[in-house]
Amino acid sequence: MYYTFNGKIRYSETDSEGRLTLAALLNYFQDCCTFQSEMLGLGVKYMKEHSLVWVLSSWQIVVERYPKLCEDVQIGTLPYDFKSFMGGRNFFMKDKEGEYVAKANSLWSLLNTQTMKPVAAPEDMVERYGLEPKLEMDYASRKIAVPEGGLQGETIIVKKHHLDTNHHVNNGQYVIMALDCLPEGAVVKQGVRQLRAEYKMQAFLGDKLYPYIVETEHGMIVSVKKENHM
Repeated sequence: MYYTFNGKIRYSETDSEGRLTLAALLNYFQDCCTFQSEMLGLGVKYMKEHSLVWVLSSWQIVVERYPKLCEDVQIGTLPYDFKSFMGGRNFFMKDKEGEYVAKANSLWSLLNTQTMKPVAAPEDMVERYGLEPKLEMDYASRKIAVPEGGLQGETIIVKKHHLDTNHHVNNGQYVIMALDCLPEGAVVKQGVRQLRAEYKMQAFLGDKLYPYIVETEHGMIVSVKKENHM
């Protein structure tokens, strides 16, 4: 089923140009699916009671433009696929005229928190979420080919503010880390127009992360590697 909520772009969500940041856009999307899950009784409490956790596998966010300070926006989400332990979910943001300013696709894996192994989504979960047709967008592969080498960035040590209720680094924090690694001038004046992210493992408090930056003909790739998994 569709879920939407309305918002207004806050000063704390804007960049030096007075536009919504990419990190804030991603936070809107995360909040939207969290609101839907809580409304359906499938939120944090349900997941803890059933020893379950959704782990993000990939993001693809396509931005038409970044809304400005005090713009009214509508944020929405819809699940479109459940296959065993995998789930697919779209997101969007619209302006007050109903035009899309951003669309996104995300793929998730459901894990048992006691075994940390994939498990099929319970029938009641699938029924409560329901499925909707996928949004029209140019879908990219979940897998991202990362070239060898690259310029090593400054080592990142995972702090408390990086963590979410699952006690691991929130997926949005990795995006902030990657954006901070980009060289000055790498982001054009209009802002990042497409983000793709692939998540391979979790990071926890105190872990050391090593970013590597590679410039390709299609854009910048930032690979954030965990200590002992270089």
